[in-house]
Amino acid sequence: MTGLVIVGHGTRSAAGVEQFAALVERVRGRGAVGDVEGGFIELSRPPLTDAVGALVARGHRALVALPLVLTGAGHGKGDIPAAMAREQQRHPGLGYRYGRPLGPHPLLHEALEQRIDAALAGADRAGTWVALIGRGSTDPDANAEVAKVARLLWEGRGYAGVEPGFISLAQPSVPAVLERLRRLGARRIVVAPYFLFAGVLPDRIVAQSAEFAAAHPDLDVRVAEVIGDCDALADLVLERYAEALGGDIRMNCDTCAYRVLMPGFADKVGRPQRPHDHPDDPVGHHHHHGHDHHDHNHGHDHGSVAVVGGGPGPDDLITVRGKALLDAADVVVVDRLAPQGLLAGLRPDVLVVDAAKVPRGPSMAQEAINEALVSHARAGRRVVRLKGGDPYVFGRGHEEVLACAAAGVPVTVVPGVSSALAAPALAGVPVTHRGVAHDLTVVSGHLPPGHPDSLVDWAALARARGTVVLLMAVDTIAKIATVLIEHGRAPETPVLAVQDAGLPEQRSVPARLDEIGAVAAREGVAPPAVFVLGPVVALTTTGPTG
Repeated sequence: MTGLVIVGHGTRSAAGVEQFAALVERVRGRGAVGDVEGGFIELSRPPLTDAVGALVARGHRALVALPLVLTGAGHGKGDIPAAMAREQQRHPGLGYRYGRPLGPHPLLHEALEQRIDAALAGADRAGTWVALIGRGSTDPDANAEVAKVARLLWEGRGYAGVEPGFISLAQPSVPAVLERLRRLGARRIVVAPYFLFAGVLPDRIVAQSAEFAAAHPDLDVRVAEVIGDCDALADLVLERYAEALGGDIRMNCDTCAYRVLMPGFADKVGRPQRPHDHPDDPVGHHHHHGHDHHDHNHGHDHGSVAVVGGGPGPDDLITVRGKALLDAADVVVVDRLAPQGLLAGLRPDVLVVDAAKVPRGPSMAQEAINEALVSHARAGRRVVRLKGGDPYVFGRGHEEVLACAAAGVPVTVVPGVSSALAAPALAGVPVTHRGVAHDLTVVSGHLPPGHPDSLVDWAALARARGTVVLLMAVDTIAKIATVLIEHGRAPETPVLAVQDAGLPEQRSVPARLDEIGAVAAREGVAPPAVFVLGPVVALTTTGPTG
């Protein structure tokens, strides 16, 4: 018969470890499964590796791994499968089926009902409000599931109402949900921890409830016991075991932030999950990840930096991922050329840092920006470095990425629409076109030809026949044009200067290569402007292209 390994998260509470062990023994004593072991992924003994090792030593090569978690969140979706993958490396040939999270399930609702009734001790349900307190997660689907359980617990049981709340990482907090119930007119409240076993967080629920009760002597506030080791829980474990062997064990993924882009949770989709600190973890790190984290004095799971390309100017030319990260940000460090309209949509509590005004003077500005990114991330904040265009196209984005990496700060890059491609397109110029241009060169015109620090081979560029796009070249365009003609580019090559691309004031100024310097000066072309030159400019369409 397939062995069963019951997998717990772990706790620093000795009582919680005892309750877990008692449940494992209760399941074992049922005799419905031939071989049962239990282990934790962190914080407690026995470790999962001992439990799996014991089953393997007794000849098992196929197991059911059952996550003893109430909701499908980071532990169930990421940490436990990762721990089982390590066991498969340790024991070649080991296979396992992964069980579903325990809840929501009627057996759990009945157990909660019994715990609430015990706390009521005969008082009537009709005058009782229930605050169902879940752990709280950075996974919105897990939090939504607690709200679903609260509704299911209310249905048909005659309570005045059931409101969900959380002890960690999500709102409303215990005091907030108790205050909500008080304002709804509650006089008797049972706080029901939606927790399997004793632990630091259930203890905190008791403490916060007592504190609220002391401040509101007119309220009758009682705290129910956790679900704990009981027959109902053993029944459910065996049901999930049988389901894993023969049934449909797919999780609901329609509202899973690990798969679907949810507002404010873009850091989860398709990315390896980083450790997040819960208050009942040892301060500063998660054992099974092996990383140290410090300064977690903020309300988020971890500090991070996203270097985001905001696009060429219009608010709606940022990527979906970039916008989602911006919506979730605590701090936004913004460039002068980044789309300013996006700042108007930020939450009012977001700190906006203007990179153009960082202290220390021009030569030290980049270093000061790097320091700001690192210090805010280390304080546990989600930081977005919002840049114009694409962070890696003459944007110094990689310097910021390197600074974060050197400081041990999680950093990600979100590509953006570069004005090098967008400005010509918005002005009606295709930078490549079949039979017209097979190469495209994007060049910084920041340093003029002949400057000792310039890395551009202008002579080679002049010999090329395709499209050249020049950024930051308003002050140097005349010199660049002269040098290109000197080295062989045809004087009549068409050029288009595009200023304020994508914005209402966008304008295009056409000229020949040998005249562009004088025309740009006469027409007052000013930054931000992009110059595109080559035969594709002759294909320019007129009229709206955006």
